[in-house]
Amino acid sequence: MRVVLQRVDNASVTINDELYSSIGEGFLLLFGAEKGDTKAQADWLSAKISALRCFPDENEKMNLAIKDVNGEILIVSQFTLAGSVKKGTRPGFDNAMAPVEANELYEYFISKFKEQNIPVKTGVFGAHMIINLVNNGPVTFIIDAPILN
Repeated sequence: MRVVLQRVDNASVTINDELYSSIGEGFLLLFGAEKGDTKAQADWLSAKISALRCFPDENEKMNLAIKDVNGEILIVSQFTLAGSVKKGTRPGFDNAMAPVEANELYEYFISKFKEQNIPVKTGVFGAHMIINLVNNGPVTFIIDAPILN
């Protein structure tokens, strides 16, 4: 399971030329599930992201978490995060989780932030989306969930 986290001033999802969702200050999370990924990994990732201190304090040091700044989270499923470009020139998606399972894990991941009372908006699983964002920093982290038993 992989998440690309971007600290944003704002971000939005547009589907079929209509604004679907948007947030102000917070995180844009691009979520990708691979075969064998588990709810335990989603638990780990959501806990890590919720506690990640990457917002600036009064001294401009990354010292504040999402809750400290009353931030919002926009979570977008991104199938291509499970892709591989190691061979050839066309990406391979053999390691991507099947859509039904991936959507269940995506919804579970979203629920973990809602349980913490962090405002969450989403995209639409499997839809073609236009993502707009203003990355603040720029601050971007790629977070891979560890293998958990």
